Amino acid sequence: MGMKFRCERDTFLEALTVAVRAAAGAGSSRAALTGAHLDLVDGILTATGSDLDLTLSVTAEVLGTAGGAAVTPARLLTDVVRAIPAGAVEFSVNEGEASIVAGSSEFAIRLIPEEDYPQLSFTQEAGEDGDSATFSPAVAFSGAEFRDALSQVVKSASSDESRPILTGVLMASEGDDRLRLVATDSYRLSVRDLEGSSILGEHQKVLVPGRALTELQRLISDSDEVALKLAEHYAQFTVGNVQLTTRLIPGDFPNYQGLIPTDHPNCLTADREQLLEVVRRVRLLAQDSTPVRLVMSDGRLEVIAITHDVGKANESMEADYTGEDLTVAFNPGYLIDGLEAVTGGEVTLETADAVKPAVLRSVGNEGFLYLLMPVRVS
Repeated sequence: MGMKFRCERDTFLEALTVAVRAAAGAGSSRAALTGAHLDLVDGILTATGSDLDLTLSVTAEVLGTAGGAAVTPARLLTDVVRAIPAGAVEFSVNEGEASIVAGSSEFAIRLIPEEDYPQLSFTQEAGEDGDSATFSPAVAFSGAEFRDALSQVVKSASSDESRPILTGVLMASEGDDRLRLVATDSYRLSVRDLEGSSILGEHQKVLVPGRALTELQRLISDSDEVALKLAEHYAQFTVGNVQLTTRLIPGDFPNYQGLIPTDHPNCLTADREQLLEVVRRVRLLAQDSTPVRLVMSDGRLEVIAITHDVGKANESMEADYTGEDLTVAFNPGYLIDGLEAVTGGEVTLETADAVKPAVLRSVGNEGFLYLLMPVRVS
């Protein structure tokens, strides 16, 4: 007889729901990675999903009567546990099958052979194989501010796997006890500084996949503390009962400092919420990647979208503006992302001309900037 335990359905479901997010998809070349690895030791169940780049492990207390390990089809088991009624559930393993019993429902699911599931190299002792990990001591920090910083930066990372460097977020030590987060997809760039965060060693920097940080963002609640451990090829974040391990992206991040203009003679200052609402409305007529145009002049901003064969939208609002009268056009989705990311009541948009990068900032908060490439329009 293999592993056996009882627990509340919701306890089991919460663990599986997180772990399954890292399991490989159905088309994976390693079928075992589509599984959830369950491990029971002394009443602590650990559910793990991994595609080798990202691994999520969740622990839960259960009433265990027999320890052991098994690999189940991750999405199928999660769907079954979600479908059964709330209350107690019994899980047991016997002769290549997992049995799930809840009330009058009973399911039997064929297991994936445990020997097919890869030994995750970062869980081994250093020296057992070439890619095993020796982690630095854990550094703990407040989760809520880090989560807010991730929400500002991660969206700017690229999803184009042909340029893997740009799919990452640079985490860099910036001296003076500051942590800097940077992401760019070559169309926009986000930079956020966290004061008083000596998470990394002096001059240390790592490139963390944006996908891993998106998952981390989902895991952090307001009261959580986050612990970070680093190894040569991995970063490991622990939040509550969840451990997220990600393979770091090798290579050098672009020299982003050179992109940030030091001279921007034109400056628009506007109410953030009002500008966001105006751009969202006008965007309805910006179809098929049509840009929105910002026509800036003294005391006034006009936002315009014209899509051939569809129609036109324009709306004016009051805004402070210093500089030459200027029309500059942006991808509306990227502009909205930037306006949502900067916080506070008022924003500034600093420009040099219609083709050089523009810088969006919050008035009174220097910790974040969003750089946006204009779109050329005739």
